[in-house]
Amino acid sequence: MASDYGHRKNASTRRAAQTRLIHEGYDPAAHSGSVKAPIYHSSTFLFESAEQGAAFFRINNKQALPGDPEAAGLMYSRFSTPNVDLLEKRLAILDGGEAALTFGSGMAAIATTLMAFAGAGDVILHTAPLYGGTDAFLNRLLPRQKVQIEAVAAEADEPAFLDAARSAMAKGPVRILYTETPTNPNNEIVDLALCRKIANHIGEVQGFTPIVICDNTLLGPVGQQPLAFGVDLVIYSLTKYAGGHSDLLAGAVVGPKSLTDQIYSVRSLLGGVIDPHTAWLLTRSLETVTLRMKAACDGAERVADFLNYHPKVSRLNYPGLLDADSRRGGLHREQSSLNGSTFSFDVGDGRDAAFRFLDGLKLIKLAVSLGGTESLILHPVSTSHSNVDPARRKALGYSEAMVRLSVGLEDPQDLIDDLEQALANV
Repeated sequence: MASDYGHRKNASTRRAAQTRLIHEGYDPAAHSGSVKAPIYHSSTFLFESAEQGAAFFRINNKQALPGDPEAAGLMYSRFSTPNVDLLEKRLAILDGGEAALTFGSGMAAIATTLMAFAGAGDVILHTAPLYGGTDAFLNRLLPRQKVQIEAVAAEADEPAFLDAARSAMAKGPVRILYTETPTNPNNEIVDLALCRKIANHIGEVQGFTPIVICDNTLLGPVGQQPLAFGVDLVIYSLTKYAGGHSDLLAGAVVGPKSLTDQIYSVRSLLGGVIDPHTAWLLTRSLETVTLRMKAACDGAERVADFLNYHPKVSRLNYPGLLDADSRRGGLHREQSSLNGSTFSFDVGDGRDAAFRFLDGLKLIKLAVSLGGTESLILHPVSTSHSNVDPARRKALGYSEAMVRLSVGLEDPQDLIDDLEQALANV
């Protein structure tokens, strides 16, 4: 039987990711034959003995003794639940990561991860622009904890990146190199292999290598796999494409277990784990994320093509239109398998024109977030990126005329018709 089990286990790991996202990690026979995993609405879990409880907490507190189990079992829902365990097993599949951790929001994932590796006196080198919440956390909250920040342009070349690295090291020990690609909302393309190279250079100079972290929310693991380009940890807002139905909040980090274990300790203290129902919803959504993202990207291509030729659209930041021979276009095609379905464009000559356009839409919904089945649109300067310092917003190219569109699963022609009639108001 042992040999047969081993054969079946190896066969399982050879299956396609789409198949594994539906079947891996769950045995219906252990749950009264339920095809889908039940939701475990329990805040606490029984120990088989007092010694087992003591052992589980020793492991959880990094104080394991000889003879303790390799891993702690279920104890308390602030640490994990069966639904969270199943979700995290499946989340790691698409990225090719060893382990995953989930959180109550994307910002909880970002904040917990940064706090796990950077403390007072340390430096975080990051590319800019970043999502507005990330920018605010880095530039407003972390400096209160005496963490220093150094920024470099998202599409900086190697000499400029090296200059930023030297400036960062002059401030103190660089613990993290943080990036986001494509950027939100400009869809700038960060060279992930260059990030790895810069991190290694910093390591040679200062004696230890900073951890490279990439926010991959805009393309997701279906469209891009940063771990394959030397990134250490990948972060997501699962609220977006992974959840995909605008009905939950969650975040995740994926990478080697040696790093996620360190983040787990901080998550356990801060209490940022997601609840069982949200974990169940995400496990459901992962089964269709590949199909949904490919369909949304196909629709976005048609919508972007329409906008590209419209006289009232002055700037369009859609990766699918990048020249393959340009640095940006070449990087995008090397790193990504999809063009994404979220992009920004400028309408008219300022905020008034943008607002008239937005208020004229009848089908596309005016709301924050992205990656849902419905198409969503917003004005970044006054909403998602409003907490970025105005001078920095201007320097990063966030214009008052800019709007960000997330194309959903509607018929693309219906979206084009809606955009066309709203643009008539500009």
